[in-house]
Amino acid sequence: MSNTDRHKLIAKAVRDSGDITVQELAELTGASEMTIRRDLDALSAQGVLERVRGGARTLLLRGEEPPFALRAHEAVEAKRRIAAEVSALVADGESVLLDSGTTCLEVARLLRERPVTVMPLSLQAICLLGETPGPATLMLPGGQPRASEGALTGPLTLASLAALRFDTAVVGCCGLSAADGLTAYDLDDSAVKKAGIAVARRTIVAADGGKLGRSAFAYVGPSTLLHTLVTDSTAPADEVAALEAAGTIVRTT
Repeated sequence: MSNTDRHKLIAKAVRDSGDITVQELAELTGASEMTIRRDLDALSAQGVLERVRGGARTLLLRGEEPPFALRAHEAVEAKRRIAAEVSALVADGESVLLDSGTTCLEVARLLRERPVTVMPLSLQAICLLGETPGPATLMLPGGQPRASEGALTGPLTLASLAALRFDTAVVGCCGLSAADGLTAYDLDDSAVKKAGIAVARRTIVAADGGKLGRSAFAYVGPSTLLHTLVTDSTAPADEVAALEAAGTIVRTT
């Protein structure tokens, strides 16, 4: 088992159980207890879990958003397929507002090779798009990054959005359903998503199937605001059908 696969398994076990011992993780992964201790130290440094004597425990309360560092290792292949489909929907020359989140970061990797204008709403995507000169034109918003997330929020972000108009807004989400609409964990994040949707000609939501049929704390808007949803094959069929009946085009990768 690779380090990456073992870290994913450990993170999931901690999240599912709430707390777990080094011995239990060693039995689960087949690794030595010394290796598990090193893994827990590394994952603790990334903000994925809390290191405690003899093991680890989750940092999450019910309804809390999993840390970016943890989400970055989840459903990676699905996110890359979703990103490829989103990129294919964007035409050369478009202006694109790119939301924060791990799936949108995968979209940024592809858009930086395209002749498009992109305004990213996260520090991670800004750094990625600014690494090397390419055909994409990078526009920087104002705002204050959320701790550990890098998502830009606040009045400067909202003012940046209000001053512009985009062809496409690519939006991530924490939850999406036909009944409860688009939701986020953070109120400031939901305000930015609302503002982004309002200044774009069309909105594409990029979300893996695990986000569908769920709702988070902060309401963004009804599903009828969305032009297209790009998701994966794990999306619940009944939720996909309900979203399509409400007028959203659904593309499954």
